[in-house]
Amino acid sequence: MAEETTISKWKGKATTQLKNTPPQQIWPLFQDFCSLHKWLPTIDTCHHVEGQHGQPGLVRYCASTVPSSNGETIIKWCHEKLVSIDPIQRCLSYEIVENNLGFTYYVVEIKVNEVDDGGCMIEWSFEADPIQGWRLEDLCGYIESSLKAMGEKMEMELQGSTN
Repeated sequence: MAEETTISKWKGKATTQLKNTPPQQIWPLFQDFCSLHKWLPTIDTCHHVEGQHGQPGLVRYCASTVPSSNGETIIKWCHEKLVSIDPIQRCLSYEIVENNLGFTYYVVEIKVNEVDDGGCMIEWSFEADPIQGWRLEDLCGYIESSLKAMGEKMEMELQGSTN
């Protein structure tokens, strides 16, 4: 009898707090699902592929150009599908549906919560199948640094537009 092997899902969560920006200002930046390249420094392009803007089923294409070991460049890309979006609760979820990054299953939930001092807390939680050549710590570290960079860039942009 063959032995069954169970691959456990990876799960993780990162948060970043924006002390000077209320959630009502940050949420529209996430709600514009095809603008990720404006906020995430590692993404070169992000654009609409199919579906209706702001509605579940919307698919975006995200890509980055990275150097390879032989000196050439490689395009790392994925198609991400908006699974749910709730502007009242300020949360959305999406999944990777196609990619050349090594993901077989990856689902994300983003929440923008109000905090007592008038700022906001952005929460990025995920569930994924293990990725060949990665450790869970690698993925968590990437998400933590990405979310921090996104929050800083969003806050800086919003502060600049109000001055």
